[in-house]
Amino acid sequence: MTPLISIAAAQKSAEVTDWPARIGWLVGLALFIALVYWLMREGWKWRGTLQGDLPELPAAPEDAGPVKLSMSGRYHGSTTAGQWLDRIVAHGLGTRSRAELTLTDAGLDVVRPGANDFFVPAAQLREARLDKGIAGKVLTEGGLLVVTWAHGDRLLDSGFRSDRAAEHNEWVDTLNGMINKTETEGAR
Repeated sequence: MTPLISIAAAQKSAEVTDWPARIGWLVGLALFIALVYWLMREGWKWRGTLQGDLPELPAAPEDAGPVKLSMSGRYHGSTTAGQWLDRIVAHGLGTRSRAELTLTDAGLDVVRPGANDFFVPAAQLREARLDKGIAGKVLTEGGLLVVTWAHGDRLLDSGFRSDRAAEHNEWVDTLNGMINKTETEGAR
């Protein structure tokens, strides 16, 4: 029996935690995450540089006239018209935020707390429709109000979601009626 006791006594249990290796892995993982974040940030800035040909966003006029519609909700971003994944980031258009929309005869005023406000003159409005997605946001069919408008030499789609989704249909009808009226008056 002596040989069994000496074999058991000779075995040593392994260390439970290898702290230097664990710390090395954690530092490596943190550096990798920081690198990925930095690359994403640089890509965002590069996209803004490439879109630098977009003119400054217009500001709302002092007297825009009586309010036709107003809506409180979220602004989900702008893309090149017809290309729902080509996000526009220049002039803060890529920043998602809360939004207060106001439609008047002068145009569409978008007030965004914490982000750049912008105004779309009535003459620049092209179309309004219900859609299911825009870059970075996908909803159920008809869950997003998408307004197409001209800015500089580009057509842009901007996506909004009302706090009360039942308002979307009224916005589409009113905007498209306003656009058709402007086009008819301009044809005379």
